[in-house]
This record gives sequence, C-alpha cells and structure tokens, in this order.
Amino acid sequence: MKMPSSWLASPWRRGTLAALAGALPVFAFPAPSLWWFAYVALVPWILLVRSAPTGKRAAYDGWLGGLGFMLAVHHWLLPSLHVFTVLIAALLGALWAPWGWLVRRFLAGVPSGGQVTAALVVVPSGWLMVELVRSWQGLGGPWGLLGSSQWQVEPALRLASVGGVWLLSFLVVAVNVALAVLVSVRESRIPAVAIPAVAGLVATAAATSAAWVWAPRPEADGRVRIAVVQPGVVDGIDSGDKRFAREEQLTRALAGQDVDLIVWGESSIGVDLADRPDLASRISKLSRELDADILVNVDARRSDRPGIYKSSVLVGPQGPTGDRYDKMRLVPFGEYIPARSLLGWATSVGKAAGEDRRRGSEQVVMDVGHGLRVGPMVCFESAFPDMSRHLAEDGAEVLLAQSSTSSFQQSWAPEQHASLAALRAAETGRSMVHATLTGVSAVYGPSGERIGSWLGTGASTSAVYDVPLARGVTPYVRFGDWPVHAALLVLAALCATEGARALRLRRTAPGSSVPPARTVRESPARPGR
Repeated sequence: MKMPSSWLASPWRRGTLAALAGALPVFAFPAPSLWWFAYVALVPWILLVRSAPTGKRAAYDGWLGGLGFMLAVHHWLLPSLHVFTVLIAALLGALWAPWGWLVRRFLAGVPSGGQVTAALVVVPSGWLMVELVRSWQGLGGPWGLLGSSQWQVEPALRLASVGGVWLLSFLVVAVNVALAVLVSVRESRIPAVAIPAVAGLVATAAATSAAWVWAPRPEADGRVRIAVVQPGVVDGIDSGDKRFAREEQLTRALAGQDVDLIVWGESSIGVDLADRPDLASRISKLSRELDADILVNVDARRSDRPGIYKSSVLVGPQGPTGDRYDKMRLVPFGEYIPARSLLGWATSVGKAAGEDRRRGSEQVVMDVGHGLRVGPMVCFESAFPDMSRHLAEDGAEVLLAQSSTSSFQQSWAPEQHASLAALRAAETGRSMVHATLTGVSAVYGPSGERIGSWLGTGASTSAVYDVPLARGVTPYVRFGDWPVHAALLVLAALCATEGARALRLRRTAPGSSVPPARTVRESPARPGR
C-alpha cells in the first residue's frame, strides 16, 4: 500500500483506513460468498500495519482493523443491540493489537528471507490465537472465523476434515501474508525475499493437494430420510398458537413420504410440554400417523426446575420419549447478559435478554428409532467445532442444529448461519441438518456437500431430504484442534526467542559490562566532576 507518508501521519486518517481494511473480509462470507476474496482481503490491512512507524502504532492499526472486522461480520446485530454492537466490536477488536505488532515485527521495511519465512508461520499463528480467544462463548463465540468463508470450496472442505476450520484460517492468512510481501516489497524480486513468499504459496497448494489425495474419505453407509419443517414468520396476537398450527399442518403434509425423522426449528414450541399435555398429545399423534419421531424445540420455563431453558425434545408415538438436550452455550445478550449487574443497561438500548436463560450440563446423543442416532445442537452452537466433534466421538450418525434467525430475516445472518453446517459436516464426516424456524434451512452430506436445496427466509414449507450416512473417523475428530496447539507452540517459541534476544542485546549494550568509575573514597564518580 503506497500512500504519501504525510497522509498516513494523521492518526484519524490512518485509523479510519485500518478499520475499513479490517472490514474487507466480510465479503468472503455469505451472503456475497466471494470465497476467493478471503485470500487477498487481508493484504491491504497487512500493508498498512507493516508501514507503521512504531510497534505501538502497529498495535493500534491491529486494534482498529479488528474493530472494523468484528463490526462488519456482526453488522446485522445493529438493529438489535444498537451502539452496544460498536462497543463489543471495539473491545474484541483489541485482540488484534498483538497481531498488528507481529506483522510489523516481521514485515516492516525490507524484510530478510528469514523474516518472511518466519512471518508465514508466526502471523497466521497469531491470527489463530485471536480466533481461539474470541471463540470463547462468553465473548460471543466463533462467528466469522476466517476459514469458515470456504464452506462451499470442496478442496477446503477436505482440509477441514484434517484440521478443522482452524487449519483453513491458518492457510488463508498465510496466503495473504505471502501476497502482501510480493506486492509491497520491490526488493522481493531478490530471491532471498521472494523465494520464501512463493514457497509459502506453493506449500499451501501442496497441503491442499495432499489432503485431497491422502485424507480418508467418509465411507458410505446407507441413507435416511429426514424432514425439515419450516413454518416461516408468524406474527401478531397468539403467534405461538398460530405457529404450532402451521407446524402441525406442514408435518401432516409429509404423510406417505416414508420419513425416518422430522425436525422442527428452534423455539418451535413456547411452553413446557409437561404443562401442555394437549400439545404433547397432538405431536405424538403426528408421530403415530407418520411412523417417525419428531424432534421439537421448547423455549420455555421448565415445570420440573427453576428457569427458562431452550431444549431439543424428542416426541414419539407414545409422547415425549424422555430424550432431551438443554442448550449449553447461550448467545451473549440475546439469551443472557454477561455480568448483568454491570451490563444490564443493555436492555434499555436494544433487544437484550430480559431474563437469563439456564444452561444445560452435557451433550446428548439420541436414539430416534429406525436404528438412527443423532446429535442435536441449538442455534449458534453449530458455530463451535468442538461440539460437533464430541457428538461424532459419542456415536452420532447425523448432526442436527435447530435454529431461528427470525430477528435478522433481511440480513446476511441466516445464510451465514446455514453455511456453518457445511464445515461441521466436513470436519466430522457426518451429515448435518440445519433446521430453522424461518430460514435458511439446509442439509449437507458427510463431505460438506450440499444435499438438496436451501429453504430460504421466504419459505413456509416442509421438505424431505435423503441424508447419506457414513462410517469412519476423520483426522480432525481423531486428533482434535491440533492446528491451534501448533500455533501455541510457535508463539511460545517466539516469546522465548524474543526474550533471549532482548537479554542478549541488554548484555551487549555499550557500557553495560563496564563498572562505574569510583573515587578514592569508593563512591561512584559523578559525571562532569
């Protein structure tokens, strides 16, 4: 990025440019879904940061770019959280301040070949640490991980089966670093600088090719027929009863289609079924008519314990089977307010939760009949790769996510949410059904390939999908988040190296080993005396 130094000298102009550069990767995600753009989207940000006059300014550029990134990826929250969205983005954006320092440390000026080589490993590792920290549920969860922009790219999905979304993020950042070096440093034409950057690009292509050839593929093991019921937006007085009637109608329309399981969306029932045996009876009647269990989602105060829960509840021909999964990872501000005594004022400026929902304690694998075992998740739990991985380890043959993005119907959120299921399917080698209340609903096969068509936000319908089953264990399920662990080791080695370097410089500094002159009275000589 070649701009007049006087123009960039203004902190305001430079900060604005950093925020805009940080926001660019949003176009790689749905709805634009320009997946290829992810491989160049970080280049302007990297070029700006490397030109920072000091490490402190580079950290500021990292912070402000992180603010721009978080605000762009979560812009659909603005109508609900208003100014609080900007505050959250600013707080989480600070996670990129150390990343900015790393970029300048290795790429400022005319980097040596060794610095470029190190940058190709260290800078992506630093990015991965940012994603890891912000993936903590209390900080909003792993929405908008850079690797998830590759959800529709078959070679990338193969890589996800090896190292999860983390490996994809690492490689995408590495490509951006290599391109930034080749674009910005004229001296990169010198082999010592250009060769490592080109080698980084070649290594990424080689890793992708190796995964394509050698990574084990899911072994086909039959098919099941799973129906998704999406009632669409139902507003007005008695919307809960109207929605239930619509779900009942759409479910009954599945008669004769030989389904093995029927899935309703998140918050499809607004009362505890123990308090409404009439509703439980109507659902069990549907189950008998269709000879299939129905997985509903109850968003209500439980009758057997205090508090409001969001729960996946399985209903069979004889009523609720007893299989129940209570949502474990709640949406900050949407379903609970962190440190409510301090941040409770958020309810006065947006649509934050008036009462905290309660968390479940463990994941559940359900036997839904027909010899099928499924692993349910609720809402943005599908963004967490560890949850789907644990369900696969526990024997789930199909992953399910019940969701509702009705508050964000006209935004990019529904499509972004639906795309995450492709990554979870590819990582685990298990098909995944993403069933929503109001769209977008989607189904993906065990390699992350799309099954059938999406049910968009304007659809009020039910659809049956032939969902492939698969056997085998992917490397990601077997070895877990190994790219994150590798990145931690890289950064630990960097800290040790930097510490040793600082100590060495201190010891070799001029005068550091020369004892002070002393007077005849054995007191230190005063300068100038």
